[in-house]
Amino acid sequence: MPSSESIGGTGNSTPAKTDGEGIPYEFEDSPFSEVGISGLRRSSGHIQEEFLPQLSGFRAHQMYREMRDNDPVVGAILYAIDRLVRQVAWRVQAHSKSAKDEAAATFIDTCMHDMSHSWEDLISEILSMLVFGWSFHEIVYKHRKGPLQDDSMNRSRYDDGLIGWRKMPIRAQETRMQWIFDEKGGILGMRQSAPPYYNLVDIPMEKALLFRTSTNKNNPEGRSILRTAYRPYYFKKRIEEVEAIGVERDLAGFPVMYVDPQIMRSDASASEKTVFEDYKTMITNIRRDAQEGVILPSIYDDGGHQLYRLELMSSGGARQFDTNTIIQRYDQRIATSVLADFILLGQQQHGSFALSVDKTDLFATSLRTWLEIIRTTFNEYAIPRLFKLNGMDQKAMPSLEYGDIETPPLGELGNYVQVLAGAGVPLFPDDELENYLRRVASLPERTKRGGAVAQPQPQPGGPPQPNKPPPPEK
Repeated sequence: MPSSESIGGTGNSTPAKTDGEGIPYEFEDSPFSEVGISGLRRSSGHIQEEFLPQLSGFRAHQMYREMRDNDPVVGAILYAIDRLVRQVAWRVQAHSKSAKDEAAATFIDTCMHDMSHSWEDLISEILSMLVFGWSFHEIVYKHRKGPLQDDSMNRSRYDDGLIGWRKMPIRAQETRMQWIFDEKGGILGMRQSAPPYYNLVDIPMEKALLFRTSTNKNNPEGRSILRTAYRPYYFKKRIEEVEAIGVERDLAGFPVMYVDPQIMRSDASASEKTVFEDYKTMITNIRRDAQEGVILPSIYDDGGHQLYRLELMSSGGARQFDTNTIIQRYDQRIATSVLADFILLGQQQHGSFALSVDKTDLFATSLRTWLEIIRTTFNEYAIPRLFKLNGMDQKAMPSLEYGDIETPPLGELGNYVQVLAGAGVPLFPDDELENYLRRVASLPERTKRGGAVAQPQPQPGGPPQPNKPPPPEK
Protein backbone atom coordinates (compact mmCIF):
# COMPACT_ATOMS: atom_id res chain seq x y z
CA MET A 1 0.00 0.00 0.00
CA PRO A 2 1.54 3.38 -0.99
CA SER A 3 2.64 5.70 1.76
CA SER A 4 1.01 9.07 2.37
CA GLU A 5 4.07 10.78 0.92
CA SER A 6 3.61 9.06 -2.46
CA ILE A 7 -0.09 9.90 -2.84
CA GLY A 8 -0.59 12.53 -5.53
CA GLY A 9 2.52 11.56 -7.44
CA THR A 10 5.02 13.65 -5.43
CA GLY A 11 7.36 10.75 -4.76
CA ASN A 12 8.56 9.18 -1.53
CA SER A 13 11.06 11.90 -0.73
CA THR A 14 8.70 14.92 -0.77
CA PRO A 15 5.61 15.02 1.50
CA ALA A 16 2.33 15.59 -0.38
CA LYS A 17 0.41 18.81 0.18
CA THR A 18 -2.93 18.41 1.91
CA ASP A 19 -5.96 20.67 2.23
CA GLY A 20 -7.82 21.56 5.42
CA GLU A 21 -9.41 18.10 5.54
CA GLY A 22 -6.17 16.25 5.08
CA ILE A 23 -6.84 15.34 1.43
CA PRO A 24 -3.64 15.45 -0.64
CA TYR A 25 -3.53 17.64 -3.73
CA GLU A 26 -1.05 18.73 -6.36
CA PHE A 27 -1.28 21.86 -8.54
CA GLU A 28 0.27 22.11 -11.97
CA ASP A 29 3.03 24.74 -11.94
CA SER A 30 3.02 25.62 -15.66
CA PRO A 31 0.52 28.34 -16.66
CA PHE A 32 0.41 26.92 -20.21
CA SER A 33 -0.80 23.43 -19.34
CA GLU A 34 -4.42 22.30 -19.33
CA VAL A 35 -5.33 20.48 -16.14
CA GLY A 36 -9.09 19.88 -16.14
CA ILE A 37 -11.57 18.88 -18.84
CA SER A 38 -15.03 20.19 -19.78
CA GLY A 39 -16.95 17.30 -18.20
CA LEU A 40 -18.88 16.40 -21.35
CA ARG A 41 -20.61 13.05 -20.87
CA ARG A 42 -19.28 10.88 -23.67
CA SER A 43 -18.28 7.30 -24.29
CA SER A 44 -16.62 5.76 -27.35
CA GLY A 45 -17.26 8.93 -29.33
CA HIS A 46 -20.97 9.09 -28.44
CA ILE A 47 -22.50 12.01 -26.53
CA GLN A 48 -24.56 11.08 -23.49
CA GLU A 49 -25.78 14.47 -22.23
CA GLU A 50 -29.50 13.94 -22.96
CA PHE A 51 -31.50 12.35 -20.14
CA LEU A 52 -34.48 11.36 -22.33
CA PRO A 53 -33.73 8.08 -24.15
CA GLN A 54 -35.98 9.01 -27.08
CA LEU A 55 -33.88 12.13 -27.72
CA SER A 56 -30.49 10.42 -27.50
CA GLY A 57 -28.29 9.29 -30.38
CA PHE A 58 -29.95 8.22 -33.61
CA ARG A 59 -33.40 8.30 -32.02
CA ALA A 60 -33.00 12.06 -31.59
CA HIS A 61 -32.39 12.45 -35.34
CA GLN A 62 -35.57 10.52 -36.09
CA MET A 63 -37.68 12.43 -33.59
CA TYR A 64 -36.49 15.89 -34.63
CA ARG A 65 -36.99 14.97 -38.27
CA GLU A 66 -40.52 13.81 -37.46
CA MET A 67 -41.26 17.11 -35.72
CA ARG A 68 -39.83 19.06 -38.65
CA ASP A 69 -41.70 17.15 -41.35
CA ASN A 70 -45.01 16.33 -39.63
CA ASP A 71 -45.95 19.23 -37.37
CA PRO A 72 -47.43 22.24 -39.20
CA VAL A 73 -46.37 24.75 -36.52
CA VAL A 74 -42.76 23.53 -36.46
CA GLY A 75 -42.75 23.44 -40.26
CA ALA A 76 -44.07 26.99 -40.48
CA ILE A 77 -41.43 28.26 -38.05
CA LEU A 78 -38.57 26.59 -39.91
CA TYR A 79 -39.93 27.76 -43.26
CA ALA A 80 -40.10 31.34 -42.00
CA ILE A 81 -36.53 31.13 -40.71
CA ASP A 82 -35.24 29.69 -43.98
CA ARG A 83 -37.01 32.33 -46.11
CA LEU A 84 -35.86 35.21 -43.93
CA VAL A 85 -32.25 34.08 -43.71
CA ARG A 86 -32.03 33.33 -47.44
CA GLN A 87 -32.83 36.93 -48.31
CA VAL A 88 -30.14 38.34 -46.01
CA ALA A 89 -27.35 39.93 -48.02
CA TRP A 90 -23.78 38.87 -47.22
CA ARG A 91 -20.73 40.97 -47.99
CA VAL A 92 -16.99 40.82 -47.41
CA GLN A 93 -15.53 43.67 -45.36
CA ALA A 94 -11.90 44.54 -46.13
CA HIS A 95 -9.49 44.90 -43.24
CA SER A 96 -8.63 48.41 -44.39
CA LYS A 97 -9.08 50.66 -47.40
CA SER A 98 -5.66 49.81 -48.81
CA ALA A 99 -5.50 48.32 -52.30
CA LYS A 100 -4.02 45.08 -50.92
CA ASP A 101 -6.76 44.57 -48.36
CA GLU A 102 -9.47 45.47 -50.87
CA ALA A 103 -8.05 42.87 -53.26
CA ALA A 104 -8.10 40.25 -50.48
CA ALA A 105 -11.75 41.04 -49.79
CA THR A 106 -12.55 40.74 -53.49
CA PHE A 107 -10.84 37.33 -53.55
CA ILE A 108 -13.04 35.99 -50.73
CA ASP A 109 -16.14 37.38 -52.42
CA THR A 110 -15.25 35.59 -55.66
CA CYS A 111 -14.70 32.35 -53.73
CA MET A 112 -18.15 32.61 -52.16
CA HIS A 113 -19.80 32.74 -55.58
CA ASP A 114 -17.49 30.33 -57.39
CA MET A 115 -18.67 27.10 -55.76
CA SER A 116 -20.65 24.28 -57.36
CA HIS A 117 -23.62 25.32 -55.21
CA SER A 118 -25.00 28.75 -54.45
CA TRP A 119 -24.19 30.65 -51.28
CA GLU A 120 -27.89 30.74 -50.39
CA ASP A 121 -28.16 26.94 -50.64
CA LEU A 122 -25.14 26.59 -48.35
CA ILE A 123 -26.72 28.87 -45.75
CA SER A 124 -29.95 26.87 -45.98
CA GLU A 125 -28.04 23.62 -45.34
CA ILE A 126 -26.22 25.19 -42.40
CA LEU A 127 -29.59 26.06 -40.85
CA SER A 128 -30.20 22.34 -40.31
CA MET A 129 -28.26 22.98 -37.10
CA LEU A 130 -31.46 24.52 -35.74
CA VAL A 131 -33.28 21.18 -36.04
CA PHE A 132 -30.50 18.84 -34.95
CA GLY A 133 -28.34 21.20 -32.90
CA TRP A 134 -25.34 21.00 -35.24
CA SER A 135 -24.35 20.98 -38.88
CA PHE A 136 -21.08 19.52 -40.21
CA HIS A 137 -19.69 20.63 -43.58
CA GLU A 138 -16.60 19.35 -45.34
CA ILE A 139 -14.50 21.97 -47.15
CA VAL A 140 -13.43 20.88 -50.64
CA TYR A 141 -10.84 23.09 -52.35
CA LYS A 142 -9.85 23.58 -55.97
CA HIS A 143 -7.23 25.32 -58.10
CA ARG A 144 -8.70 28.24 -59.99
CA LYS A 145 -7.44 27.56 -63.52
CA GLY A 146 -10.31 28.88 -65.60
CA PRO A 147 -13.72 27.71 -66.84
CA LEU A 148 -12.45 25.46 -69.63
CA GLN A 149 -10.85 22.84 -67.38
CA ASP A 150 -12.28 19.30 -67.64
CA ASP A 151 -11.27 18.44 -64.10
CA SER A 152 -13.67 19.94 -61.55
CA MET A 153 -10.77 20.27 -59.11
CA ASN A 154 -9.32 22.95 -61.41
CA ARG A 155 -12.45 24.43 -63.03
CA SER A 156 -13.33 27.96 -61.98
CA ARG A 157 -14.69 31.22 -63.30
CA TYR A 158 -11.24 32.66 -62.62
CA ASP A 159 -7.81 31.67 -63.91
CA ASP A 160 -5.59 33.35 -61.33
CA GLY A 161 -4.11 30.01 -60.18
CA LEU A 162 -5.14 30.58 -56.56
CA ILE A 163 -6.81 27.99 -54.33
CA GLY A 164 -10.51 28.56 -53.77
CA TRP A 165 -13.54 26.81 -52.35
CA ARG A 166 -14.93 24.15 -54.64
CA LYS A 167 -17.88 23.29 -52.39
CA MET A 168 -18.88 22.88 -48.75
CA PRO A 169 -21.32 19.93 -48.75
CA ILE A 170 -23.13 18.89 -45.60
CA ARG A 171 -22.35 15.59 -43.94
CA ALA A 172 -25.83 14.61 -42.80
CA GLN A 173 -26.45 14.35 -39.07
CA GLU A 174 -27.89 10.83 -39.31
CA THR A 175 -24.67 9.59 -40.96
CA ARG A 176 -22.55 10.47 -37.92
CA MET A 177 -21.23 7.29 -36.34
CA GLN A 178 -19.12 8.87 -33.60
CA TRP A 179 -16.99 11.88 -32.74
CA ILE A 180 -13.22 11.75 -32.45
CA PHE A 181 -11.86 13.53 -29.38
CA ASP A 182 -8.40 14.12 -28.00
CA GLU A 183 -7.55 13.31 -24.39
CA LYS A 184 -8.71 16.73 -23.18
CA GLY A 185 -12.06 16.68 -24.97
CA GLY A 186 -11.01 18.67 -28.02
CA ILE A 187 -12.90 17.76 -31.21
CA LEU A 188 -10.57 16.18 -33.74
CA GLY A 189 -13.12 15.08 -36.32
CA MET A 190 -16.18 13.03 -37.16
CA ARG A 191 -16.47 9.38 -38.22
CA GLN A 192 -19.12 8.93 -40.88
CA SER A 193 -20.98 6.00 -42.42
CA ALA A 194 -23.33 7.15 -45.16
CA PRO A 195 -25.49 5.47 -47.79
CA PRO A 196 -25.27 4.00 -50.34
CA TYR A 197 -21.89 2.44 -49.53
CA TYR A 198 -21.77 2.82 -45.73
CA ASN A 199 -17.99 3.03 -45.69
CA LEU A 200 -16.38 4.34 -42.52
CA VAL A 201 -14.48 7.57 -43.17
CA ASP A 202 -12.83 9.96 -40.74
CA ILE A 203 -13.28 13.66 -41.56
CA PRO A 204 -10.78 15.87 -39.69
CA MET A 205 -11.83 19.20 -38.23
CA GLU A 206 -9.07 20.93 -40.19
CA LYS A 207 -11.03 20.06 -43.33
CA ALA A 208 -14.49 20.87 -42.02
CA LEU A 209 -16.72 23.52 -40.47
CA LEU A 210 -18.88 22.70 -37.45
CA PHE A 211 -21.86 24.97 -36.81
CA ARG A 212 -23.55 24.62 -33.40
CA THR A 213 -26.42 26.39 -31.70
CA SER A 214 -24.69 25.92 -28.35
CA THR A 215 -21.12 25.23 -27.24
CA ASN A 216 -21.89 24.12 -23.69
CA LYS A 217 -19.14 21.73 -22.47
CA ASN A 218 -17.74 21.90 -26.02
CA ASN A 219 -20.50 19.51 -27.07
CA PRO A 220 -20.10 18.98 -30.84
CA GLU A 221 -23.83 18.26 -31.16
CA GLY A 222 -25.01 21.55 -29.67
CA ARG A 223 -28.68 21.67 -28.71
CA SER A 224 -31.69 21.56 -31.01
CA ILE A 225 -34.02 24.55 -30.85
CA LEU A 226 -36.84 21.96 -30.90
CA ARG A 227 -35.68 20.38 -27.65
CA THR A 228 -38.04 22.36 -25.43
CA ALA A 229 -40.84 21.90 -27.98
CA TYR A 230 -40.67 18.11 -27.69
CA ARG A 231 -42.93 17.79 -24.65
CA PRO A 232 -45.85 19.85 -26.06
CA TYR A 233 -45.38 18.08 -29.41
CA TYR A 234 -45.55 14.68 -27.67
CA PHE A 235 -48.88 15.43 -25.97
CA LYS A 236 -50.32 17.29 -28.94
CA LYS A 237 -49.62 14.36 -31.26
CA ARG A 238 -51.34 11.88 -29.01
CA ILE A 239 -54.35 14.09 -28.36
CA GLU A 240 -54.77 14.55 -32.10
CA GLU A 241 -54.64 10.78 -32.60
CA VAL A 242 -57.21 10.17 -29.88
CA GLU A 243 -59.34 12.97 -31.28
CA ALA A 244 -59.25 11.46 -34.77
CA ILE A 245 -60.22 8.04 -33.42
CA GLY A 246 -63.01 9.62 -31.38
CA VAL A 247 -64.36 11.50 -34.40
CA GLU A 248 -64.36 8.34 -36.44
CA ARG A 249 -66.09 6.40 -33.70
CA ASP A 250 -68.68 9.14 -33.22
CA LEU A 251 -69.42 9.16 -36.93
CA ALA A 252 -69.65 5.39 -37.19
CA GLY A 253 -71.14 4.80 -33.76
CA PHE A 254 -69.85 2.42 -31.14
CA PRO A 255 -70.26 -1.10 -32.57
CA VAL A 256 -71.96 -3.70 -30.37
CA MET A 257 -72.62 -7.26 -31.53
CA TYR A 258 -74.73 -9.96 -29.92
CA VAL A 259 -73.79 -13.51 -30.87
CA ASP A 260 -74.70 -17.04 -29.94
CA PRO A 261 -73.10 -17.72 -26.53
CA GLN A 262 -72.31 -21.20 -27.80
CA ILE A 263 -69.37 -19.91 -29.84
CA MET A 264 -67.97 -17.95 -26.87
CA ARG A 265 -67.53 -20.90 -24.54
CA SER A 266 -64.04 -21.99 -23.57
CA ASP A 267 -64.83 -25.54 -24.66
CA ALA A 268 -66.26 -24.48 -28.02
CA SER A 269 -65.28 -26.48 -31.04
CA ALA A 270 -62.53 -25.35 -33.41
CA SER A 271 -65.05 -24.26 -36.03
CA GLU A 272 -67.04 -22.27 -33.45
CA LYS A 273 -63.89 -20.56 -32.21
CA THR A 274 -63.02 -19.68 -35.81
CA VAL A 275 -66.45 -18.11 -36.29
CA PHE A 276 -66.04 -16.13 -33.04
CA GLU A 277 -62.67 -14.77 -34.19
CA ASP A 278 -64.20 -13.76 -37.51
CA TYR A 279 -66.88 -11.77 -35.71
CA LYS A 280 -64.25 -10.06 -33.53
CA THR A 281 -62.32 -9.05 -36.64
CA MET A 282 -65.52 -7.76 -38.19
CA ILE A 283 -66.47 -5.55 -35.25
CA THR A 284 -62.99 -4.07 -34.75
CA ASN A 285 -62.69 -3.18 -38.45
CA ILE A 286 -65.95 -1.28 -38.79
CA ARG A 287 -65.22 2.07 -40.44
CA ARG A 288 -67.22 4.73 -42.25
CA ASP A 289 -66.06 4.69 -45.86
CA ALA A 290 -67.34 4.16 -49.37
CA GLN A 291 -67.89 0.44 -48.83
CA GLU A 292 -69.62 -0.46 -45.64
CA GLY A 293 -72.20 -2.92 -44.36
CA VAL A 294 -72.47 -6.18 -42.44
CA ILE A 295 -74.49 -9.31 -43.31
CA LEU A 296 -75.46 -11.56 -40.39
CA PRO A 297 -77.61 -14.67 -40.29
CA SER A 298 -81.03 -14.30 -38.70
CA ILE A 299 -81.20 -17.04 -36.07
CA TYR A 300 -83.68 -17.33 -33.20
CA ASP A 301 -83.74 -19.65 -30.26
CA ASP A 302 -86.76 -21.69 -29.14
CA GLY A 303 -88.08 -18.69 -27.23
CA GLY A 304 -88.10 -16.48 -30.30
CA HIS A 305 -85.09 -14.43 -29.27
CA GLN A 306 -82.67 -13.35 -31.99
CA LEU A 307 -79.21 -14.88 -31.48
CA TYR A 308 -77.17 -12.45 -33.64
CA ARG A 309 -77.57 -8.71 -33.78
CA LEU A 310 -75.21 -5.85 -34.70
CA GLU A 311 -76.01 -2.27 -33.77
CA LEU A 312 -74.21 1.05 -33.52
CA MET A 313 -74.56 2.99 -30.31
CA SER A 314 -74.44 6.75 -30.85
CA SER A 315 -72.61 9.24 -28.63
CA GLY A 316 -74.43 10.35 -25.52
CA GLY A 317 -73.52 14.03 -25.92
CA ALA A 318 -70.63 16.50 -26.03
CA ARG A 319 -67.23 15.63 -24.60
CA GLN A 320 -66.08 17.06 -21.29
CA PHE A 321 -62.83 18.45 -22.76
CA ASP A 322 -62.45 20.80 -25.72
CA THR A 323 -59.59 19.16 -27.64
CA ASN A 324 -59.33 22.12 -29.99
CA THR A 325 -58.42 24.43 -27.09
CA ILE A 326 -55.92 21.91 -25.73
CA ILE A 327 -54.19 21.51 -29.11
CA GLN A 328 -54.06 25.30 -29.54
CA ARG A 329 -52.36 25.55 -26.16
CA TYR A 330 -49.67 23.10 -27.22
CA ASP A 331 -49.24 24.90 -30.55
CA GLN A 332 -48.67 28.10 -28.58
CA ARG A 333 -46.03 26.44 -26.42
CA ILE A 334 -44.23 24.99 -29.43
CA ALA A 335 -44.05 28.41 -31.09
CA THR A 336 -43.10 30.15 -27.85
CA SER A 337 -40.16 27.78 -27.32
CA VAL A 338 -38.38 29.40 -30.28
CA LEU A 339 -39.83 32.93 -29.80
CA ALA A 340 -41.99 32.49 -32.92
CA ASP A 341 -45.46 32.67 -31.35
CA PHE A 342 -46.20 35.71 -33.50
CA ILE A 343 -47.18 33.29 -36.31
CA LEU A 344 -50.24 32.35 -34.23
CA LEU A 345 -51.40 35.94 -33.66
CA GLY A 346 -54.90 36.39 -34.99
CA GLN A 347 -55.68 32.67 -35.12
CA GLN A 348 -57.15 32.84 -31.61
CA GLN A 349 -59.01 36.06 -32.47
CA HIS A 350 -56.72 38.26 -30.41
CA GLY A 351 -53.38 40.00 -30.70
CA SER A 352 -52.66 43.65 -31.42
CA PHE A 353 -50.40 45.10 -34.09
CA ALA A 354 -48.08 46.57 -31.44
CA LEU A 355 -47.75 43.15 -29.82
CA SER A 356 -46.90 41.57 -33.17
CA VAL A 357 -44.17 44.17 -33.76
CA ASP A 358 -42.60 43.43 -30.38
CA LYS A 359 -42.68 39.68 -30.96
CA THR A 360 -41.25 39.87 -34.50
CA ASP A 361 -38.44 42.10 -33.21
CA LEU A 362 -37.61 39.46 -30.61
CA PHE A 363 -37.68 36.75 -33.28
CA ALA A 364 -35.39 38.83 -35.50
CA THR A 365 -32.95 39.05 -32.59
CA SER A 366 -32.85 35.24 -32.49
CA LEU A 367 -32.17 35.14 -36.22
CA ARG A 368 -29.27 37.57 -35.83
CA THR A 369 -27.81 35.30 -33.15
CA TRP A 370 -27.79 32.34 -35.54
CA LEU A 371 -26.38 34.48 -38.34
CA GLU A 372 -23.65 35.56 -35.95
CA ILE A 373 -22.77 31.90 -35.35
CA ILE A 374 -22.41 31.38 -39.11
CA ARG A 375 -20.40 34.57 -39.56
CA THR A 376 -18.03 33.80 -36.70
CA THR A 377 -17.38 30.25 -37.89
CA PHE A 378 -16.39 31.44 -41.36
CA ASN A 379 -14.24 34.28 -40.06
CA GLU A 380 -12.39 32.16 -37.51
CA TYR A 381 -11.89 28.97 -39.49
CA ALA A 382 -12.82 29.01 -43.19
CA ILE A 383 -11.15 32.26 -44.25
CA PRO A 384 -7.88 31.78 -42.25
CA ARG A 385 -7.43 28.27 -43.67
CA LEU A 386 -7.95 29.55 -47.22
CA PHE A 387 -5.43 32.35 -46.69
CA LYS A 388 -2.94 29.87 -45.27
CA LEU A 389 -3.27 27.56 -48.30
CA ASN A 390 -2.60 30.51 -50.61
CA GLY A 391 0.30 31.84 -48.55
CA MET A 392 -1.48 35.14 -47.94
CA ASP A 393 -0.98 37.50 -45.03
CA GLN A 394 -3.23 36.34 -42.19
CA LYS A 395 -2.73 39.52 -40.16
CA ALA A 396 -5.02 41.61 -42.34
CA MET A 397 -7.76 39.20 -43.39
CA PRO A 398 -11.18 40.41 -44.51
CA SER A 399 -14.29 39.47 -42.56
CA LEU A 400 -17.65 38.11 -43.65
CA GLU A 401 -20.60 40.30 -42.63
CA TYR A 402 -24.35 39.90 -42.97
CA GLY A 403 -26.95 42.54 -43.75
CA ASP A 404 -30.31 43.43 -42.26
CA ILE A 405 -32.91 40.76 -41.66
CA GLU A 406 -35.77 43.22 -41.87
CA THR A 407 -35.90 46.34 -44.01
CA PRO A 408 -36.70 49.38 -41.85
CA PRO A 409 -39.72 51.44 -43.00
CA LEU A 410 -38.48 54.19 -45.30
CA GLY A 411 -40.70 56.78 -43.65
CA GLU A 412 -39.30 56.10 -40.18
CA LEU A 413 -35.75 55.96 -41.53
CA GLY A 414 -36.21 59.24 -43.38
CA ASN A 415 -37.57 60.95 -40.26
CA TYR A 416 -34.63 59.64 -38.24
CA VAL A 417 -32.09 60.99 -40.74
CA GLN A 418 -33.94 64.30 -40.80
CA VAL A 419 -33.89 64.55 -37.00
CA LEU A 420 -30.15 63.84 -36.93
CA ALA A 421 -29.47 66.42 -39.61
CA GLY A 422 -31.61 68.94 -37.76
CA ALA A 423 -29.61 68.33 -34.60
CA GLY A 424 -26.43 69.24 -36.42
CA VAL A 425 -25.01 65.73 -36.89
CA PRO A 426 -22.74 65.79 -39.97
CA LEU A 427 -24.13 63.08 -42.25
CA PHE A 428 -23.22 64.02 -45.82
CA PRO A 429 -21.14 63.74 -47.85
CA ASP A 430 -20.64 60.11 -46.77
CA ASP A 431 -20.49 57.45 -49.52
CA GLU A 432 -20.95 54.54 -47.12
CA LEU A 433 -24.03 56.06 -45.47
CA GLU A 434 -25.51 57.05 -48.80
CA ASN A 435 -25.01 53.57 -50.24
CA TYR A 436 -26.74 52.06 -47.21
CA LEU A 437 -29.75 54.33 -47.67
CA ARG A 438 -29.80 53.43 -51.35
CA ARG A 439 -29.72 49.70 -50.58
CA VAL A 440 -32.61 50.02 -48.16
CA ALA A 441 -34.66 51.73 -50.85
CA SER A 442 -33.55 49.20 -53.53
CA LEU A 443 -31.75 51.93 -55.43
CA PRO A 444 -28.40 51.50 -57.24
CA GLU A 445 -25.32 52.28 -55.19
CA ARG A 446 -22.78 54.86 -56.21
CA THR A 447 -19.25 53.53 -56.14
CA LYS A 448 -17.60 56.89 -55.81
CA ARG A 449 -18.76 60.43 -55.29
CA GLY A 450 -20.06 62.02 -58.44
CA GLY A 451 -19.76 58.84 -60.50
CA ALA A 452 -23.11 57.11 -60.20
CA VAL A 453 -25.79 59.56 -61.16
CA ALA A 454 -25.20 62.39 -63.62
CA GLN A 455 -26.79 65.55 -62.26
CA PRO A 456 -28.12 68.02 -64.83
CA GLN A 457 -26.13 71.26 -64.93
CA PRO A 458 -27.92 74.59 -65.12
CA GLN A 459 -27.71 76.16 -68.55
CA PRO A 460 -27.33 79.88 -69.03
CA GLY A 461 -30.53 81.55 -69.95
CA GLY A 462 -32.99 78.94 -68.71
CA PRO A 463 -33.59 75.50 -67.18
CA PRO A 464 -31.55 72.50 -68.22
CA GLN A 465 -32.59 70.91 -71.48
CA PRO A 466 -32.97 67.14 -71.87
CA ASN A 467 -30.13 65.36 -73.59
CA LYS A 468 -30.78 64.86 -77.31
CA PRO A 469 -29.32 61.98 -79.36
CA PRO A 470 -26.54 62.99 -81.74
CA PRO A 471 -27.52 63.52 -85.38
CA PRO A 472 -27.06 60.49 -87.62
CA GLU A 473 -23.78 60.26 -89.50
CA LYS A 474 -23.86 61.08 -93.14
